[in-house]
Amino acid sequence: MTFKALDSLAEQIARHLADRIVRGELRPGERIQEQKVTQALNVSRGSVREALLILERRHLVVILPRRGAQVSELNAHHVRSLCTLMSELYILLGNAVAEHWRSEADLRPFLALQQQLRESAQANAIQAFVDDSFNVMRAAYPFANNPYLQETVENLQPAISRNYYLALEQRKAAMTDYLALFDGLLVAVRARDPASIRRQLKAYGELSCQLVLAALGAG
Repeated sequence: MTFKALDSLAEQIARHLADRIVRGELRPGERIQEQKVTQALNVSRGSVREALLILERRHLVVILPRRGAQVSELNAHHVRSLCTLMSELYILLGNAVAEHWRSEADLRPFLALQQQLRESAQANAIQAFVDDSFNVMRAAYPFANNPYLQETVENLQPAISRNYYLALEQRKAAMTDYLALFDGLLVAVRARDPASIRRQLKAYGELSCQLVLAALGAG
């Protein structure tokens, strides 16, 4: 595989490995051997080592003394903790959009993503659905205008995507449930109703949590 120098090489390697972890191609507890990654991707060992440190910061990998890197485990405590935090971060973004949108043009990106999510759900396209769900959050960043919030959500995005992907693999029909919650969220944002925004996004987080725990057999 050849990488272009748009982001740093280490960031590109990290994204490649993160995608494999999110999709379940690299399983919890599986070792990630630097030499094999170096040979497979035709990159330097230093870049791979840096990529693994990035993944450790993003909670997808743990690096153990004398044992190297391995894919982080998923357990009920981690799932519940991440879903709780995710909900609160999303509530901050939702409230920011509700407070600062001024015209229909401001909401147009969210309506376009709503349609893309519907199309992905109809096609049972899990990866596209997960990607578009995060694009909703990214469309909200300019309204929040908070670089710390944006950085936190982006750093947690791979771990959240991993949960999200596992949830939808467990029950693809849940895409319809997510869509209903997103529809309700848009109504709440239009109405500038923070209580309703909180309800919708709490329900969103709880749905994710329940589905992931069911997939882990830890419900």
